[in-house]
Amino acid sequence: MTDAGPSGSPRPPIAHARFTAEDLAARKRRAGTSVSVVIPARDEEATVGEVAGTLHRTLCERVGLADEVLVVDAGSTDATGERARRAGARVVRQAEVLAEHGDGPGKGEAMWKGLAASRGQLVVFVDADVVDIGPRFVTGLLGPLLTDPTVAFVKACYDRPLHLDGHHREHGGGRVTELLVRPLLATFWPQLTTLVQPLAGEVAASRALLASLPFERGYGVELAMLLDVAARHGGDAIAQVDLGRRVHVHQPLDALGRMATELLQVALARASADAGADGSGTTASTTLLRQPVRTDGGDLRLVPHRIERDERPPLMQVQPRPTGGTTENHDHAS
Repeated sequence: MTDAGPSGSPRPPIAHARFTAEDLAARKRRAGTSVSVVIPARDEEATVGEVAGTLHRTLCERVGLADEVLVVDAGSTDATGERARRAGARVVRQAEVLAEHGDGPGKGEAMWKGLAASRGQLVVFVDADVVDIGPRFVTGLLGPLLTDPTVAFVKACYDRPLHLDGHHREHGGGRVTELLVRPLLATFWPQLTTLVQPLAGEVAASRALLASLPFERGYGVELAMLLDVAARHGGDAIAQVDLGRRVHVHQPLDALGRMATELLQVALARASADAGADGSGTTASTTLLRQPVRTDGGDLRLVPHRIERDERPPLMQVQPRPTGGTTENHDHAS
């Protein structure tokens, strides 16, 4: 992957091994900046402790690259918050952050609330369900931001093995990416087709940039963020870092169908805005998706699912200054 692609395209992937935690920590101190690692989590007790604990030990305690590992407990019904707290993370309950603005479901909602509760000037988002977590998930994403002033936004890329229903394939993860998102980019935003993993949940940027963006409240948040950054700052302000391999828990096909519908809503709203049509993508939209199921009695039925997309306004419009939110344990930020 050496071809930079068309003008205004994201940069070719950089190997994560180019960056070390020690060097980046020294650069961070010289720059006088601070770093928050934000992990949105809902019912992730099986993995969140390892994810938060690994990053806290290796990056906060040992080298001081990260100033806090913040877990946003998005209404979990299991021990997600407790596992994260025991691992050393600062934990906030999503519903208690900016409570005056209400609360709701969705990954983007958790990320928006996490941005509000975090304190760092640089923010790294990492998913809570990563099985093969390591410090590279943060050092790789921070590397371009701390070494190249022309980079505004960093997105992870990697190989994605598929583990589903007891079967393993070295490749085959990223089904929504291959079947929907890559064709959408090729059709509407060809300059972004050089992105290896356009839906990667691991991203990093300055607080100022992230606070200037609207946040889709659901699974469309990664695509919307990518398109908005490219529209405002240019695709060549986006860097990619190759993390090698990412293993996580996969969702069944019907759940991916609902996710794809939400992503399609986001893409159509952004494409409409790009074309200058009425309705800039800031309003809610609803799609009724019918999916087939076989009943216990053998009948084949279509079950309707109402897919609704909505977005939070840029955080800078509702929160002039960062706040810590409500915590479940003492503050680890330095």
